[in-house]
Amino acid sequence: MSGTVEAIVLRGAPDSEPATVERVRALAGRGLEGDRYFAGEGTFSTTPGTGRNLTLIEAEALDALEASTGVRLAPLDTRRNLVTRGIGLNDLVGRRFRVGGVECLGQRLCDPCSHLEGRTAPGVLAGLEGRGGLRADILTDGEISVGDEVVAL
Repeated sequence: MSGTVEAIVLRGAPDSEPATVERVRALAGRGLEGDRYFAGEGTFSTTPGTGRNLTLIEAEALDALEASTGVRLAPLDTRRNLVTRGIGLNDLVGRRFRVGGVECLGQRLCDPCSHLEGRTAPGVLAGLEGRGGLRADILTDGEISVGDEVVAL
């Protein structure tokens, strides 16, 4: 089971605009360098828990959302760090996987929330139900680049 990274998105602060990058440094237990959660400024940064280092969503889920609702979400609009193609992210819950040279652990699904729909368009919440992505922990340091392989271990 494998796929590829199509986009990398970072948000430096909770109120800042997201930005796409071609590559990013990932640090075990911390997240992606330059992202608000890496800096401890994410919405849930002060709440103990797992699955806050990295968020992923399937490009196929975004394609299906557009086909079923007419709503097109760009990678910058997803509120996820990585957009992948070719790998079923729901299948990675509770499993180790690798993104480029970085090993990760899928913790739980990243269900869409009303905040996402409020920032985008009506229909997003229902359109992404069951396919909103994955929350993961980063287990090893390394770099992630657009085009990297995503592989279940």
